[in-house]
Amino acid sequence: MPKDTFLNLDEAKQRRIFEAAVDEFSQKRFSEASINQVVKNSGISRGSFYQYFKNKEDLYLYVLKQIGKEKLDLMNYAGEIKQDADFFDGFIYMIRAALEWSRTKPKYYRIGMLMEFDDSHFISELRKALPEGFSMLKGMIEKDIQLGRVRSDIDSGLVVDIIYTLNLHLLIHCFKTDEESEFLKKIDEIIKILKEGIVNR
Repeated sequence: MPKDTFLNLDEAKQRRIFEAAVDEFSQKRFSEASINQVVKNSGISRGSFYQYFKNKEDLYLYVLKQIGKEKLDLMNYAGEIKQDADFFDGFIYMIRAALEWSRTKPKYYRIGMLMEFDDSHFISELRKALPEGFSMLKGMIEKDIQLGRVRSDIDSGLVVDIIYTLNLHLLIHCFKTDEESEFLKKIDEIIKILKEGIVNR
């Protein structure tokens, strides 16, 4: 996280450094991003950078934290989840929120996608944490189990792992091709398969 010297800067300068970092991290994977480029684009010296942040990892974590704060506000654009929403409603909510996120803050979205293409140790450790949205889905599955909407023998964690993997695969494809309509079509197909299964009854 930033040092006190950074937090004591005026807001405009903090924002300039943040935006320079966002530009760099949205164009290159973390492992390939350059502190020199951030320094150049923000108009500070390299020495000043190390007065503000310990290293590139420190800057990246700060950027992710700030993005997370803004994302909470943007998530509201996708609408509120109904009180009685089931797992599938929650899944659709997350998809709408992700698409709104990609449209409203494309650089932030690119940073998230580039994380998935980075196999550096630092990023691998960051990815181990279960995304907050998928924790929400796990809770909704467990609630549906209690309400009898979902079979009691279902492993909620495994379902979330499956959803996370499929969702990530489709989002990466959408990120590369910008084919949103195809993405939404596949999401509908996934939901149908999850609801109905693949075996003839």
